[in-house]
Amino acid sequence: MSRFWSSLTHTLKPYVPGEQPRMADLVKLNTNESPIGPSPRVLEAIRTEAADTLRLYPDPEAVALRTALAAYHRVDAKQVFVGNGSDEVLAHAFVALLKHDAPLLFPDITYSFYPVYCRLFDIAHETVPLDDAMGVRVADYCRPAGAIIVPNPNAPTGIALSRAQIETLLTDHPDIPVVIDEAYVDFGAETAIPLVADHPNLLVVQTMSKSRALAGLRVGYAIGDAGLIEALTRVKDSFNSYPLGRVAQAGAIASIEDEAYFQDSRTQVIAGRRRLNEGLAQRGFRVLPSAANFVFARHPGYEGAALAAALRERAVIVRHFTAPRISDYLRITVGSEAQIDRLMSALSDILEGS
Repeated sequence: MSRFWSSLTHTLKPYVPGEQPRMADLVKLNTNESPIGPSPRVLEAIRTEAADTLRLYPDPEAVALRTALAAYHRVDAKQVFVGNGSDEVLAHAFVALLKHDAPLLFPDITYSFYPVYCRLFDIAHETVPLDDAMGVRVADYCRPAGAIIVPNPNAPTGIALSRAQIETLLTDHPDIPVVIDEAYVDFGAETAIPLVADHPNLLVVQTMSKSRALAGLRVGYAIGDAGLIEALTRVKDSFNSYPLGRVAQAGAIASIEDEAYFQDSRTQVIAGRRRLNEGLAQRGFRVLPSAANFVFARHPGYEGAALAAALRERAVIVRHFTAPRISDYLRITVGSEAQIDRLMSALSDILEGS
């Protein structure tokens, strides 16, 4: 009963995740999950780890996983932090690095968890409008700030900044923390990780949920200067000292070790995105240039909510947002070839019937 809630709980407006519907013969293109399963080596590692040792706590420091990530990204293990998906890693970063007297800056159209964390952790913040092309303009961040967080590619737009633009952002703000959220970077953007060596204020956050098809394991990580990582660890150990279970750590390591499978999977998704873009353009959609595993598109003849509802009637689920600047857009995950075919068939049916 709400009368037992704290005053904070009454004021919260939680993040709303993408719907996980249970419908027959569903084409689910609303949560940016991979259309390709994880590496067979991941599945084998998980089976091996599902043993009597599950009665024992996992390594709280995830040394083997952090070492594997460090080798993969060519950094030191002390520069790597891991957590339960990038959302948890981001939550720790908001507490450890992004709460200051001056406001935290992030785009006005972006990952909607950011304002949720600001409310939860009482962080002063200001949003910076995207430009008319729905892109992040680095020069607009040259204003008083306590910290900055920017997704690259941005979500839900899918538009990416170059590494050179990220470096400009860092050069403009050498004295405040800058977090680059790279949940979708593997699908066509440039990672900012090489900039960590020269910018001790940079934290890069990635996830294994998207490009490595491990959304069900919940593995995220951050790479940055050892001082930033120590701050995250202090918060983590004050909240949950055993964040990743044995199965998650084993599966993540196996994924890192299967580079060929990873590269093949991301290549397939990028090809699927190209096919999705072409199909939407042929049907009159305006599609933003995406470097993610989704596209952001609108049709000049339809309101976004109406089009999403019409697709749902045909058992095709996409993501619709109600914010004024983007209310006519749909975010559509790159699915399998069969799923894209179903989507295109449904759209043709809707458009031809109008």
